[in-house]
Amino acid sequence: MQQKSKLFLQALKYSIPHLGKCMQKQHLSHCNFAGHYYSRIKLKKYHLTKCLQNKPKISELARNIPSRSFSSKDSPPTKQGNEKPLTENMDAFEKVRTRLETQPQEEYEIINPEIKHGDFVYYQEGCCLVRSKDEEADSDNYEVLFNLEELKLDQPFIDCIRVAPDEKYVAAKIRTEDSEASTCIVVKLSDQPVMVASFPNVSSFEWVKDEEYEDVLFYTFQRNLRCHDVYRATFGENKRNERFYTEKDPSFFVYLYLTKDSRFLTMNIMSKTTSEVWLIDGLSPWDPPVLIQKRIHGVLYYVEHRDDELYILTNVGEPTEFKLMRTAADTPAIMNWDLFFTMKRNTKVIDLDMFKDHCVLFLKHSNLLYVNVIGLADDSVRSLKLPPWACGFIMDSNSDPKNCPFQLCSPIRPPKYYIYKFAEGKLFEETGHEDPITKTSRVLRVEAKSKDGRLVPMTIFHKTDSEDLQKKPLLVHVYGAYGMDLKMNFRPERRALVDDGWILAYCHVRGGGELGLHWHTDGRLTKKLNGLADLEACIKTLHDQGFSQPSLTTLTAFSAGGVLVGALCNSKPELLRAVTMEAPFLDVLNTMMDTTLPLTLEELEEWGNPSSDQKHRSYIKSYCPYQNIKPQHYPSVHITAYENDERVPLKGIVNYTEKLKEAVMKHAKDNGEGYQAPNIILDIQPGGNHVIEDSHKKITAQIKFLYEELGLDSTGVFETLKKYVRF
Repeated sequence: MQQKSKLFLQALKYSIPHLGKCMQKQHLSHCNFAGHYYSRIKLKKYHLTKCLQNKPKISELARNIPSRSFSSKDSPPTKQGNEKPLTENMDAFEKVRTRLETQPQEEYEIINPEIKHGDFVYYQEGCCLVRSKDEEADSDNYEVLFNLEELKLDQPFIDCIRVAPDEKYVAAKIRTEDSEASTCIVVKLSDQPVMVASFPNVSSFEWVKDEEYEDVLFYTFQRNLRCHDVYRATFGENKRNERFYTEKDPSFFVYLYLTKDSRFLTMNIMSKTTSEVWLIDGLSPWDPPVLIQKRIHGVLYYVEHRDDELYILTNVGEPTEFKLMRTAADTPAIMNWDLFFTMKRNTKVIDLDMFKDHCVLFLKHSNLLYVNVIGLADDSVRSLKLPPWACGFIMDSNSDPKNCPFQLCSPIRPPKYYIYKFAEGKLFEETGHEDPITKTSRVLRVEAKSKDGRLVPMTIFHKTDSEDLQKKPLLVHVYGAYGMDLKMNFRPERRALVDDGWILAYCHVRGGGELGLHWHTDGRLTKKLNGLADLEACIKTLHDQGFSQPSLTTLTAFSAGGVLVGALCNSKPELLRAVTMEAPFLDVLNTMMDTTLPLTLEELEEWGNPSSDQKHRSYIKSYCPYQNIKPQHYPSVHITAYENDERVPLKGIVNYTEKLKEAVMKHAKDNGEGYQAPNIILDIQPGGNHVIEDSHKKITAQIKFLYEELGLDSTGVFETLKKYVRF
């Protein structure tokens, strides 16, 4: 099930399943609704705890992954005498979290986000879509609306829910773990709920109500990973289902977003570098849509609405970084946009939330997190620097105009709740015991100097009591593509590695988006090699500053991050001992020359067009991992691939693996019997998803591989991991 957020940048950018090889089934897009959407946390005794393998949870922004159980057994129980009193204005989620933290010796799971609409909460329970009274949401007293087993899918889960404005209908998108295909069902809510419609391959969808008070469902249709068609349908006496819009440019895709106040449904037509937005009147959805601004190459913009004004987050003008502008809703064209707020250089806009009297910006500046609260009445700005341990936001959207809740997390620390109260002008954090990891580990921000002089940020984690860090194993993470940040959500296996003495290093290289739009621009097309130079500089800086050594250094990446990992294995294999990759993009040249693949045309702006541009072809060939394999000593390599992956075809991964094995064998033959050849392992998993992040089998195989390659005993790490994940 998807977490609702009215925070539009996440919904439009990070949730869209068309951003290429950077995306997984993961990216939980934020569902928008007039009601309240929040996280439900179930308290259960150990023997009753359910670990629903295919049930999405909120461990990351914009993701859909199965739920997992966490244990509080290893945290010191909070004594009743030390329990902090609840303030009168503490929100419901704070009370739940406090109750959670003050009940020792229980295992708990953070499960589906859910929608609160009217008096009901809608969520998935087992294999059913259900609803219950708000005050009974934590009980077993619920009404079954639809049994997912009727769809005859293998272990289906709810990916997203939308409730019609008057609660006459509910729509839900259903998926399975082993496929990116989805089915959207529409259930009529009555004494006997009944499914009235089913649509295949729906990407985004939203409800509005027309002038006759009839519910209208707008939805986008996805074919071959491309989303170009928008439909609208009704389900009353006058049933309709008609195509509303078709995007003809294959490099663009369409995504629907409902503004926070539900006044407008926005139809966002986007490529990697350009966007165009149309407004559909939420009160008159059959009227022709209104174009805000015709697409201009290189100009991105996203739209929110408040009090007859449009707030537009855009990169138009100099510098070409995001800035906040506004205009009257009845004069939306670009010549009427007035500059409202500008960001500092090296700032990434994570998200934006609009309230009655405030606009809240979630930012990353120089690798640290901030919240900027803008008073809309007086244009005042309050900038809050968040705790240094925090590496990522999880947005919690609600309909309360007085408070702005959100969560902070890091790769080794589970999410922690915070809430900004506008009336008090203060930020409050959840009460309860402090996670022990805050005292047993350190987080460092370090910069490496790349060969062109650019400073590349890194985030490093290690145990506080570690001695002689040079002798500790190091796991380096990298991505560097599509302007996407390196994922730094909580992962239990990363926590277990740090507990077992590992150093974790996250390298925020160019091509990613950590320092703003220019950071992406400096690492795409004919500047891809900047990302490779940054990665090399980061690893050398780590070694020079006493963090591990080449014989204990490992490197990991998924999807498009495989380009930089594979390229470094070719150019500087001596820096590494072992590498793990998941669904890696390794044959850039041949893939980008094959226009029959579903994502090739969309991704020309990222990698270039080798079919028509000789400069692009030569440049891609210079770094493409597959093209540059040669007989030499390589680090050991473990690759996880998925047999029906549509984003990174299995054929390219298999060809890469076979060519790498041939090069390794030739090098071993040339060096004689005494040479210890690296292990090259290709683990092909069933299914059609791009990345299955919570696969216990995959996690086990990767950790076992790293420990064996470094000659370490893995007994301790798996015992530690069992505290967080139930295998």
